[in-house]
Amino acid sequence: MGLGEDGYFDEAVAARYDDSESEMFDPALVEATVDFLAGLAGSGRALELGIGTGRIAVPLAARGVPVYGIDMSRAMVARLRAKPGAQRIDVTIGDFATTTVDGAFSLAYLVFNTIENLTTQAEQVACFRNVAAHLEPGGCFVVEVGVPGLQRLPPGERFRVFEASETRWGIDEYDVVNQGLVSHHFEVVDGRTEQLSIPFRYVWPAELDLMAELAGMRLRERWGGWQREPFTSESRKHVSVWEKSGGR
Repeated sequence: MGLGEDGYFDEAVAARYDDSESEMFDPALVEATVDFLAGLAGSGRALELGIGTGRIAVPLAARGVPVYGIDMSRAMVARLRAKPGAQRIDVTIGDFATTTVDGAFSLAYLVFNTIENLTTQAEQVACFRNVAAHLEPGGCFVVEVGVPGLQRLPPGERFRVFEASETRWGIDEYDVVNQGLVSHHFEVVDGRTEQLSIPFRYVWPAELDLMAELAGMRLRERWGGWQREPFTSESRKHVSVWEKSGGR
């Protein structure tokens, strides 16, 4: 059976997305993320790519930042639109690598590994170019994404367990030849096990820097997290900020 118009984030996923026990819903993390983004947006407009159910967009808009979004999943966006304060957020349905929104933005951002939902290098490059076309000179593009965990794989192994409990299992399956990753999720719901497998393309920080350069942006800062922790060889993720040329 093929994917529907909502891709991997269909009604079944959207219905439970905000009930996740994932770290990404920790209020302190959300607040730190919003602080970081609001500081970069300043008095300008912000564009979230893969806006989903509005985990970040809604509290960012509550800070007074005009937030716009792009997402291909109508099911996820329906959850966003049902939330208090979401009426001030304008969302366009489409592929964020190519979909355009009117006007210029001081900030565009992708959080929680969403850049990897684009499963080819060409799509990721197109995303950077699309963002650059939306940014005003001096505007910033922020990406939060994990550092590929290949050093944690035993030689010859392709699978790594990233979550294990009585009701939830998560297993990443790596394809190092094609820089691919399939994230397998198993969850016990009402006494039966449900499976969801989502493909990604993992990407290295230096590769992202080159994509930014191709799009007319340069690296401004890179951190190990939203509280501006140093980015080191031990960091499991990075928050990177690229700036469009023509600014200060």
